[in-house]
Amino acid sequence: MSQSAEVQHEVQHYDVVIVGGGLVGTTLACALAVELGEAYRIAVIEAREPSPLPKIDENSVFEPRVSALTQASRQLLTNIGVWPKMMQQRFGLMKTMCVWDADGTGRIQFHGEDLGQSELGFIVENRITVACLFARLNDFSNIELITPASIAELSAPQADGSRLVALDNGRQLRTSLVVGADGAMSKVRDLAAIELQEKAYGQSAIVTTVKTEKPHQHTAWQRFLNSGPLAFLPLRTTAGDDHFCSIVWSLDDEQVDDIMALDDGAFKIALERAFESTLGSVEQVAPRFKFPLRQRHAECYVKEGVALVGDAAHTIHPLAGQGVNLGMLDVAVLTEELKRAQQRELPAGHPSILKRYQRRRRGDNALMMGTMRGFKLLFGEGALPVRWLRNTGMSCLNDLEPLKNRVAANAMGLSGDLPALARPDYFNPSF
Repeated sequence: MSQSAEVQHEVQHYDVVIVGGGLVGTTLACALAVELGEAYRIAVIEAREPSPLPKIDENSVFEPRVSALTQASRQLLTNIGVWPKMMQQRFGLMKTMCVWDADGTGRIQFHGEDLGQSELGFIVENRITVACLFARLNDFSNIELITPASIAELSAPQADGSRLVALDNGRQLRTSLVVGADGAMSKVRDLAAIELQEKAYGQSAIVTTVKTEKPHQHTAWQRFLNSGPLAFLPLRTTAGDDHFCSIVWSLDDEQVDDIMALDDGAFKIALERAFESTLGSVEQVAPRFKFPLRQRHAECYVKEGVALVGDAAHTIHPLAGQGVNLGMLDVAVLTEELKRAQQRELPAGHPSILKRYQRRRRGDNALMMGTMRGFKLLFGEGALPVRWLRNTGMSCLNDLEPLKNRVAANAMGLSGDLPALARPDYFNPSF
């Protein structure tokens, strides 16, 4: 794989051009190389130079941006040869999930062992995942990483259905398929004139890392308050210290600035109170970051010669940690459809292939987004009858083991109609 940011004015040809070298975009590039071999010539356009694998020791601070990866996402990363690299770094195990209502007695717990798994999921710093993906890109001779560079223009479809991609460094690329993996503010989506449905949740999230008095017990804790959910996600140092958690505290917009303005001492007290001191006192707190929460959903995921994946297609409330996992399933399904195109000797951007991708992913993503919005509204309702109903419902579900485990298995990517790359029985004889 070569890296280049030199100005080149001749038009270069690729089968797929992926705009965005973040977690989802680089996963797609690796997945295509594994599944399709060298049949496709792939370009990855990324605005920033990739960072090398971080040197982490027991004193290294945790990056505030982490992802809760489901078993399906782990399986995908395993099947494309990235997970072994990640496991050489640090990560948190999520063996149990405990969710409870701040306004009542409703509580529900999920255990990996009840699903035949040693863990439900994994908490990994984004910088580690992305660095391992870039390291894997180097194994493929048919992938070119073009960085630093950004997309500047996107032509209308040519007579053969291809598109011309003009970069800000002067290079021009011709491709059968442009994939927008460039995040929530996607330039590809805008250049392709794909409309966006957007709703504000009326909340912002505070993200930071804390050290607590008691160990987290490999448990993802989530308390639902009227003002929004508060999650403590388990982290672990290289020395095995289990007293660190990544927190995501969702608050109504009128509250978040007051909490952000607190000094560290006052913030620790407010956090302990909101979390009912479940893990004892908060002993340390890292710098805090705030970001607004909005639901975004592209009205379509595809146009002629263009497809959207990940946050470019959809963003969701973080209360269930499903955002990046939905993007990973986008990748697995799009890869599966492009393999179908290869087998039928169709170009990567053939309309039938892209329509199948959209049909398989947009409905599922819309359902998950609607479910998360419903949870937010349900737990934000303070009326006594609603509080009684949700607490009773949580308690009943917790007692119904088969139903509870079925819900957990679907959420963790252990069941359902999963694409091949996200399944444990995946086999590629060339890999």
